[in-house]
Parts: sequence; structure tokens; C-alpha cells
Amino acid sequence: MSLQEHAVSLRSKHARLEQLIDDEQHRPLPDQTTLAKLKREKLRVKDELEQMQHSATDSVPAMGSQVAS
Repeated sequence: MSLQEHAVSLRSKHARLEQLIDDEQHRPLPDQTTLAKLKREKLRVKDELEQMQHSATDSVPAMGSQVAS
């Protein structure tokens, strides 16, 4: 799986977790343990996405970042 495919997969998982959290919150008696687990997993996915973006940004040199000799 390429990095691009992995990022798409993570975004999809993040959206699915967001929907599951919303569904659980709107139940008559939301399960707080389930909500906590879903929120932790959603945060883990978000952190992984941000780390991937940060790594991708670090690997591409910025324009003008070269020092002239």
C-alpha cells in the first residue's frame, strides 16, 4: 500500500469513527466506555495522519532553503 493509499484509508477510518461517535452520542443511553474507546481510536488515527503529513513535508525541501556559498 502506497503512502497515498494509506492516507486515504486513514481518512476513511477517521470519518467512520466520527460517525460511530455521533451515532453513540445520540442514543438514549450512550455507553461512555464505548465513546471513550472510539474517541481514543479517532485521536490515534488523526495523530497518524498528522505524522504522515509532517514526514511528507519534511522530506520535500522548501524553496529558498538552500544556503548560497
